Order: sequence, then C-alpha cells, then structure tokens
Amino acid sequence: MHVVIAGGHGKIGRRLGRLLVGRGDVVTALIRNPDHREELLADGLSPLVLDLERATAAELTPHLAGADAVVFAAGAGPGSGAARKYTVDRDAAVLLADAAVAAGVRRYLMISTRGAGSPPPPGADEIWSAYVDAKTAADEHLIGTDLDWTVLRPASLTDAPGTGTVRLTAGRSVGDITRDDVAALLVALLDTPASAGLVLEAAEGPDPVAEAVGRAAAERTGAVRG
Repeated sequence: MHVVIAGGHGKIGRRLGRLLVGRGDVVTALIRNPDHREELLADGLSPLVLDLERATAAELTPHLAGADAVVFAAGAGPGSGAARKYTVDRDAAVLLADAAVAAGVRRYLMISTRGAGSPPPPGADEIWSAYVDAKTAADEHLIGTDLDWTVLRPASLTDAPGTGTVRLTAGRSVGDITRDDVAALLVALLDTPASAGLVLEAAEGPDPVAEAVGRAAAERTGAVRG
C-alpha cells in the first residue's frame, strides 16, 4: 500500500508513518519544513516538502498519483492563532481532498477532533472556537465528496504509551486517547474498506483496536443493508 500523509512529521503522522513502513508499506510524508527531511528518511519514509498553505490543487495532484490512500494529519498546532486554524486545519484539508479527487485516489482518512460537527461550547476561547469551526468545515467538505472517506474524531490527545484498546462511538467521545492508539486506529481503518463513510469518535476504552474498527464497519454495513 502507498499512503500519503499530510503532516507527516506531526505527532500522529510520524507515528502512523512508522507503523506503515514497519509492515512494508510505502509512505510519502508531506512536510512544510525541509529540516525534517532527515528524520523522516531515517524512519523509512519518503519526505516531500510542500507547503499546503500555499500550494494549489494542481501542484499537489501529481504527488498523489498512484497512491492508495491519503491521510490528513496536519494541523496548525499549539501556539498558532485563529487565522492559521483556517488556513491549515480547514483549507489544507480541503486542498488534499480536491487533489485526491483529481488524482483518482479514493481513500481519505481525516484526523478531526472531538467537538467538530457541533458549535463550540458557550464561553470557549476564540482560538478553540476557530479550531472547532475549521475542523467542522473540513469534515463537511470531505463528507460532501464522493471519496471513500472516514472521519476520526479523537478525544483529548496524550503522549502516554498506547494501550492497544479504545472505544469507538458515533456520539461524543469522553476522556483521553494516546497518539499511539490513534495511529493504530488509522492503520486499522486503512485495512478496513468497509469503514468508509463513517464518522467515528475515539477515546480510551476496553476494545482492541482491530475489533473496535471491525465492529464499527460491521454495524455500518448492517445498517446499510437494513
């Protein structure tokens, strides 16, 4: 499998890349900072320097040609202002979707956030509100395409070691989830084509990752058949 990860040097993107390469997949990591190339090469990934805040779909599309899937793992990150929540978390995700359509790449995994899809809570600060709004807009754009998309909305992220167990729900997630477990979920989603069309909330929980994804896909398949 050839997977293109937008935000390939990010905390989740890099974990995902290592998992995929470790099992023999080919990974292209889209990055903005050329200083990150050597670290990604050491991980076994193929880095591609391309600033998604400035690139056009026409510039990005050729780099997706032949890929089996794309993953949006980029983000403006802590310390960024409200404006960059829109240029990265919304616009770059939309750009990746549009380029995937143009390149003929069907599978798209979106790392969204808990709270997306609903208005920010009363009293939320400006930056968090902008982040949730940007993620919601990106999710809605992707859902409106005919791509084989899955939207994953993790709970609060931690850098603790992964547990290998999670809780996947259609409703609002509660608690935390490790970035290791989010990366493992993304691998399982890539391996489960029937998970396309799902919006999933993820948090720590009792279910092994592969079982949680398989159950969510089976429930969707059953609902569609019913």
